[in-house]
Amino acid sequence: MTDITNALVNKSVEESIQYLVEQYPGAVAFSTSFGQEDQVIADIIWRNQLPVRVFTLDTGRLFQETYDVMDLTMARYKHPVEVFFPDTAAVEQLVKEKGPNSFYESVENRKQCCGIRKVVPLNRALEGVKVWITGLRAEQSENRHNMETLEWDEQRHLYKYNPLIHWGYDEVLNYLNTHKVPYNKLHDKGFISIGCAPCTRAIGPGEHSRAGRWWWEESHKECGLHG
Repeated sequence: MTDITNALVNKSVEESIQYLVEQYPGAVAFSTSFGQEDQVIADIIWRNQLPVRVFTLDTGRLFQETYDVMDLTMARYKHPVEVFFPDTAAVEQLVKEKGPNSFYESVENRKQCCGIRKVVPLNRALEGVKVWITGLRAEQSENRHNMETLEWDEQRHLYKYNPLIHWGYDEVLNYLNTHKVPYNKLHDKGFISIGCAPCTRAIGPGEHSRAGRWWWEESHKECGLHG
């Protein structure tokens, strides 16, 4: 991994992605949730016509505003986005046994729901992938502070490329404004980190950007996709 890490030093995001697709043709994929960071990366990929698979996870419980920005994004860039859904039988069994809102009852239940609706579909989407591009930023949560731009994901046996890991929130906003990139209108209403509708609320002044995710839990902030 050292050789690849060294090769990315002093390269722009565009140049780094270009290098990675040259090293792993047909095996580089970007997962988007259509949040602000992901919209920056999607714009870089499509603006520069980089041959990267772009996919998203539809948990079945997303905000309408998320679908709206997905629609706007696909219309603007004229590029397909692969959509991965959870296994129907697994969701049916979960709701049958525990009801539609079991995630409010315990951390275990919440992680089970995230596992079925997000983690399992993600693993399916990443089959055959050698480089997984994410929109993670160090500022987003404590467990991301020590993440590197390029990491080895031992569980999935692939490289995880986090091009915006050292970007500040202002840099993200500046990019979106400069390039007139479509964004989720919930961001204008205090929703910084946006996930499933039942599990996301707006944050108040001074609250951490992830405070609106699984707010009823004392210890949370991750769903299992990244830790």
